[in-house]
Order: sequence, then structure tokens, then C-alpha cells
Amino acid sequence: MKEVYEGSEVGFFMRRGLVLASIMLAMFLAAIEATIVSTAMPGIVADLGGFSLYSWVFSAYLLTNASTVLLFGKLSDTYGRKPIFMLGICLFLLGSIIAALANGMVVLIAARFVQGLGAGALMPIATTIVGDIYSKEERAKIQGYLSSVWGISAVTGPLLGGFFVDVLSWPFVFWMNLPLGMLALTGVMLFFKEDVEKQEARISYKSSIYVMLMVSLVVLMLVEGGIGIAWLSLEMLILFLTALGSFILFRQAEKKTSTPMLPLHLWENRSIRYANLTSLTTGMILIGVSSYLPAFVQGVMEQSATVAGFTLTTMSIGWPIAATLAGRLLLKAGFRFTSIVGGCSLIIGAVLFSLLSPEKGPVFAAVGSLFIGIGMGFSTTSFIVSIQNSVDWKMRGIATASNMFMRTLGSALGAAVLGGLLNNRIHQSLEQEGLDQEYSVDSTNLLLNEEARSELSAQALTVFREGLTNGLHQVYVGLLILAVISFLLILRLPKNG
Repeated sequence: MKEVYEGSEVGFFMRRGLVLASIMLAMFLAAIEATIVSTAMPGIVADLGGFSLYSWVFSAYLLTNASTVLLFGKLSDTYGRKPIFMLGICLFLLGSIIAALANGMVVLIAARFVQGLGAGALMPIATTIVGDIYSKEERAKIQGYLSSVWGISAVTGPLLGGFFVDVLSWPFVFWMNLPLGMLALTGVMLFFKEDVEKQEARISYKSSIYVMLMVSLVVLMLVEGGIGIAWLSLEMLILFLTALGSFILFRQAEKKTSTPMLPLHLWENRSIRYANLTSLTTGMILIGVSSYLPAFVQGVMEQSATVAGFTLTTMSIGWPIAATLAGRLLLKAGFRFTSIVGGCSLIIGAVLFSLLSPEKGPVFAAVGSLFIGIGMGFSTTSFIVSIQNSVDWKMRGIATASNMFMRTLGSALGAAVLGGLLNNRIHQSLEQEGLDQEYSVDSTNLLLNEEARSELSAQALTVFREGLTNGLHQVYVGLLILAVISFLLILRLPKNG
């Protein structure tokens, strides 16, 4: 790649550094979107209404992200990284503009779909570009920098979200993306040079539609199952059969095309197969911690939102530190050993969460969060570098995208599975105490608001607190099971890696 950058040695390194800064900035925008919107959502719902659509603001972003990441990875192998990456930035900024101007929740959700499309291009292609312009020895360290973007975004997102809502107004959460996105777009446009021999475009767009439909239906079944839609009902059967049909159509479309979106031969590579399977389970762990830890700290421990944010911040601190250390450890001990270190840390963190109780306090929760962050930092960095070193340039985009797809898919499924566990447990508690006619699962939000909490009757307060405590305990036991599965999968990685 070095020969593409004309000029002196200093010019080469300077241009490459500017490209890295630009793609890290673009990645930051996509990564911060989850945490900054989470903080701003109460203010957004208060203004726009439509609380029943609350979760879809997050699901829309995850679904289009997961279902298009493979498509964009394939397009980058066909047309080159630069045009597809720039397209991703433009789509993300378009979604941000629509979101900032939204006058209702439906428009906001549509905007999040568009943002998710852009993020589907940004995340995998950013790491692929690094694989292109840096040598095998340099990649480990640089991928550590990219992994740290997730940690930094998790720290700054809640702070910025709170600032915009309290001091300015919620649309600035989305307006903020414009100047930063334009800066990233300009940097990539001016400094990233690539010499691509364009291939004939034969891409199965049907596959992307089938994946999106399948994932959307599975998430809908898992979230609404047992509450909004009875498990043993005609509606659930129709959803299941449609999801199954989408999967079958996806497989058929992949077999018929000479340029499949997710080439099956990639899964024959042991490094890719087990790195991707582990990313699926670690994606579920990640969403389980980031989504439900604040609810436990605020609703069960009755701590403030600031304290709840502190317990998540420790994960955000552990991740970038571990990612940086992983970059150095990879070169000395190999991918497998570095991944095992990450797997052990995930298990320690999950054990601490499974032991979490109101009496343990937020510091105990923060320590568990720290170990989860360390585990994610070591494992994700190892997986990306391992995958990129096991394929050539023509397959690097789709190989990297496949790993991102599995992690994002894990997050989407994890949110649904763990959310379904929690909702069902709370619903059972209300039914057992005969309060299901007066309150619903949505009423659990009353625990998260100090003023509303004081208005609950003693019986209702006890039922909600116990239901939330037991439900979240089930979630954290689920995280422990996922952590053990992740560790067992890591042990299957090649020993020579």
C-alpha cells in the first residue's frame, strides 16, 4: 500500500496518520451514537411522546447495522474501501439531519434506520482500511487504538447526552455529528489513496434483505414473546415461519451467486469460525451489561443516574487499556493466548455480576463492569487482527465485516433474549400479587424516577423491586453462561495463532 502514497517517507507516514485520524473520528460517531442517545432518550420521549416505541429507537439502529454490514464489506472488496466508506459517512449524516428535525417518534425511528445503514459501512471498513495500510506487525497496535474508540465513546456519550439535554436541547445530540462527520469525510477524501482493480459487480442484494427481515422478526419474537404476543399463538407461528423462510431464502440466494455476501469457505478457516462465534456471544454480553446495569443500580440500589453512569464508565476504562495492551501481547504471545486472557476476564466479570445484590453496592458492580471491559478489549482486538492476517486483500473486507456482523447480531439478539427474560419475570411478579390489572411491565420505569417511586404503594414498590431484582439476577446468570461459552469457543482457536 505504501507505493500508493507518493512523496517522501515523512509524507507517507503523515498521510497515513491523517487517514487513521479520519477513520477513528468516523468510528467514534458510529460508536457514540448508542450511549449518547440512551442518555437523551427520556428528554426526547418527553418532547415527542410515543413511549411504546422507545426500544425501537435502539433496535432500528442495530437492525440495519447488522443486516447491511456484510453487504458493505462485500462492496468494499469490489469497488474499494474509499467510496464505500465515504458513502457510509454520508448516509450516517443524512440520518442525523432527519433525526434532528424529527417531529415524532416514527420519523426519529426512520432516521435511526438510515443512521444504522451508514454505521454498517463505517465500522467494518474502518478496521479493513487499517489492515490495508499497515503491515502485519503494525496492525495489532493500531487495531488496539480502534478498539479504544468504543471505550472513549462509552465515557463521553453519557456526559455529552446529558449536557445537550440539560443545557441546550436534544436535537444537538444529532447536530453534533455534522461538523465531526464532515471533518472525517474531508480527511478520507483528501488523504486516503488506494489503487483498486475494480471487479465486476455481482452482488446479491436479496441476501441483505433476507437477513434484515430474519433478524427483525427474531428480535420481535424474543421481545414480545409471552407478553405482547403469546408463545403458543397463530401470530407467533406466522412470525416464526416467516423468519425461517427468510433464512432458507438467504441460504438459497447465497448458493446461487458466484459472489456470496457471506462466503461459506470463510467459515472453513478455523480462526475466522471461532472468532466469529465468540463475537456473537460477547456481543450479547456487551449489550446485557450496558443496557441493564443502570437499571439495577437505579431501580434496585436506588442510586442516582450519575452513580449508574460510574458503574458503566469502569467498563469504558478497562476496554481501551486492555485493547492497547492486547496490541503488544499479540506480537509476543499470539492471538490465542491474548484471547484466552480476555475470556478469563469475561468470566470473572460475569461471576461478579451473578453475585450482585442491592447490599453489594455500586462499587461491586463497577468492578464487575471493569473486568467485562478488559475482556472485551483483549478479545475483540485479537479477533480482528487474527482474521485480517488469515485472508488476502480481496477477502479482507468481507472477512472483517463478518466479525462485525456477528458481534452486532449478538447485541441485537442479546437485547431481545435478556430483555425478554427480564420482562417475563416482572410480568410474573405482577400476576402473582394480583397487580397485573393496575400495573404493566412498563410501570417498572416508576422505580427509576425518585419522585414517582415515592408515589407507589408499599405493596407495589416491594413487588416491582423484587421483580426487577430477580429478573436482573436471571439476566446476569445468563451473562455468566454466555461468558463460559465464549471461553470454550476461544479454546478452539488455532494453537499456532
